[in-house]
Amino acid sequence: MIKWDGHSHTKFCKHGHPDELERYLDRAVLLGFERYSVTEHPPLPEKLVDDAQLMAELAMDESEMPAYFDYVSENKKRYEGRLEVTIGLEIDYLHENFAFTERIVEPWADVLEDCVVSVHYLPGRGGMRCIDYKPDDFRTNLLSYYGTMEKVVGEYFDHVELAIESAARLPGRKRLGHIGLIEKFRHALPPVDEGQIRERLERVLPLLAATGTGIDVNTAGLRVATCEKPYVPEWFIRACTAKGIECVYGSDSHKPEQVGFGWDNFERAMQGG
Repeated sequence: MIKWDGHSHTKFCKHGHPDELERYLDRAVLLGFERYSVTEHPPLPEKLVDDAQLMAELAMDESEMPAYFDYVSENKKRYEGRLEVTIGLEIDYLHENFAFTERIVEPWADVLEDCVVSVHYLPGRGGMRCIDYKPDDFRTNLLSYYGTMEKVVGEYFDHVELAIESAARLPGRKRLGHIGLIEKFRHALPPVDEGQIRERLERVLPLLAATGTGIDVNTAGLRVATCEKPYVPEWFIRACTAKGIECVYGSDSHKPEQVGFGWDNFERAMQGG
């Protein structure tokens, strides 16, 4: 099994850290990683969410895309022979607006090596709402809108299924990002039905297999106080590998010191506990 961090961010992330990519890559080399995918948030449609301050923190501006690709390409060359650096994006599933995604991605299709496709937004009070912003925002703009956690979870996984179908149309290797992100605030919100989560996860297995979409085994939930567990359960990792669905560790690092976080958890899960 190649030691690969398949989900990471850079100084181009508005809610990340200003450190240079070199610091992330040096830590990856130190920890023995062989491949490192840089997967920054690409631009979003204007006023996707009705919160100007939040919008300013979510993603790159379209004007920054050339600089981002040049930046990662330069580091890819610089680390050649020490670490395989791959050029990627963490692409949001934009409900009923895949045309925007296609327009953003198309100029870079020939160089994109990795696409992590994530569901961060659901329809909610006043329009689209970010599911992983703050517990109070979730409660006000999603839970009160749908009425129950069961309905929010159901809507989330409906979008996950649509995201998998969309991922198949993107260039490079495709993975579904942090499939359990809906549980980020599980300690701060009414409990979710774990039976419902399991049933919906089981339902996506044939979709992943049919589309050739892998899974981002994202460990970031372990470092979130309101979650305290990985975003992908071990039983689901085993079910994916049994069906030939690629499982790729993702630190989802937004700071250099987060590179490699939770690797032992992923390695243990891949080895069957």
